[in-house]
Amino acid sequence: MNRRARLLLGAALLGAVALGAARAQPTPPLPAPVAGEERALTLEGFGKVAYFADPRGSGRPLILTVSVNAAASGYEMRPLWDAYAGQRPVYLLEWPGFGHSARPDVPYTPELMTRALTALVAQLGQEADVVALSLGSEFAARAALQEPRIRSLALISPSGLGEPRGGSPQGAGRPQSGWLRALGGPLYALIRTRPSIGYFLGRSFRGPLPRDLVDYSVATSRQPGARFAPLAFIGGGLFTPDACGELYSRLRQPVLVLYDRDGFVSFGRLPEFAARPGVFAVRIEGTDGLPHFEKLPEVRAALDTFWQGLER
Repeated sequence: MNRRARLLLGAALLGAVALGAARAQPTPPLPAPVAGEERALTLEGFGKVAYFADPRGSGRPLILTVSVNAAASGYEMRPLWDAYAGQRPVYLLEWPGFGHSARPDVPYTPELMTRALTALVAQLGQEADVVALSLGSEFAARAALQEPRIRSLALISPSGLGEPRGGSPQGAGRPQSGWLRALGGPLYALIRTRPSIGYFLGRSFRGPLPRDLVDYSVATSRQPGARFAPLAFIGGGLFTPDACGELYSRLRQPVLVLYDRDGFVSFGRLPEFAARPGVFAVRIEGTDGLPHFEKLPEVRAALDTFWQGLER
C-alpha cells in the first residue's frame, strides 16, 4: 500500500468514526443566513434552488452569490447583505447543493450552478448587478456570457486568475473519481468537524475568525446530503480549466475585481485581465479572501464607486 493510499485509508477511518458520532445526533433545521424572505426556484432535473429576497429600496437589483467549499452558505455574504438591504433590492442565491437549496446525490457541474443564476435573473426579469465570491465568480462569469441582463460583475477573490494555492483543488473540470466516491462519506465527515472548518476558514482571515461564521458553517455542513456538492468541488469537477481564457476574457460587461492575498487562489493573470477595457481591480489590503468581513467600509466604497461609474 503506497503512502497516498495509507493517508486516504487513515482519513476514511477517522471520518467513519466522526460520521457515526454525527449520525447519533438529530440534525436541527438550518437557520436563515440573512434577514430576508426565503424563496425558491425549481431547476428541471435538479429541484429546489433557494434564494433570499429583500425587494425594498430603489435602483437596479443586486444579486449576491456565495463561494463553494465544504461548508458554503449564504452566511458568507451576510456583511454585504446587511450593508445594502433596504437601500436597493437585494437577492442572495445559494448554489445547488448548499445552504437551503436541495442537496441530492446528482452530478454537480459548472453548468448546473450557472443555470441557477440565470434562472434567478430570468425570475427577476430585469437587469441586475452580481457580486460573486471565490469559485462562484467562475459561475457568475459563465452566466454573464449567456444572460445580457447581468449588467455588471463584482468578483471578490475570484478563482481562475492564477494557479491554485495551498492544496486547493485544481481546475480540472473532471468527473468525480472512484476513490473519492467510495471514501466520500467518511472523508467529508472528517472535513466538516469544527476544528477542520475553523482551520480552513481561518486561512481566509487576517484577523480573528468570527465565531458566528464558524457556527453557521458547522451547522450547514451537517444538513442531510451536505457532502455531495462539496465532494464534486474537492474532486475538481466544479472548476473551469482555463477560466481566464474561457470565461473572464470573453466578458463584455463591466467587471470589478476585489483582491489582496488568498490562501487558496492566486492572481498571476489579474494584470492581464485588468488591462482589458471595462475591467477594474481594487486591492483591499490587509485581507485574506473574505475582505467584506474584515474591511467592509473599503469594500463598500469600491463597489459604490464601481456602480456609480456605470451610471455615468
